[in-house]
Amino acid sequence: MELLKEKILNEGVALSDTVLKVDHFLNHQIDPELMVEIGQAFKERFEGKNITRILTLESSGIAPSVMAGLALGVPVVFARKRKSLTLDENLLTAEVYSYTKQETNTIAVADKFISSDDSILIIDDFLANGEAANALADIVHLAGARVAGIGIVIEKSFQDGAQKLKDRGYHVESLARIASLSNGEINFLSGVNA
Repeated sequence: MELLKEKILNEGVALSDTVLKVDHFLNHQIDPELMVEIGQAFKERFEGKNITRILTLESSGIAPSVMAGLALGVPVVFARKRKSLTLDENLLTAEVYSYTKQETNTIAVADKFISSDDSILIIDDFLANGEAANALADIVHLAGARVAGIGIVIEKSFQDGAQKLKDRGYHVESLARIASLSNGEINFLSGVNA
């Protein structure tokens, strides 16, 4: 997705060899026009998968998921990382480690929002080690539902998350695949499916 790659190159900052900051358009401030394009790109990549619902993780996965939900005509559910007075019973939970925040969180979804009849598209903003996507997939399985696919906005291809998900049998589609962040430079994979 060329528009996304341009945004990453022009507004993203490689903070280290493993951390990419994209707060100008995805993780803090959101570029609505880019999100519409991202939603359309996910629709094109997962059309025909009979998706009934999208599942993401708060908070940076919500904007691209809503746009994909709009494009696909399905509702979006987000797993919460924080406890809530209103989210207190009949929960589907999983543990997820955040490399960026260096902490483990219990994520939760009320079971009334995912049923065994659902075919779920998981969407997340980043894929590095696969922790978040795997935890979301665990929640889908706890509900007895099916993972139709996993859509990633930005994949750090130099880390093993995509391979872990593929090894579990999931169809993974990443809109931008980063080969390296070495020396403060952002380099994309080249070739097929890059």
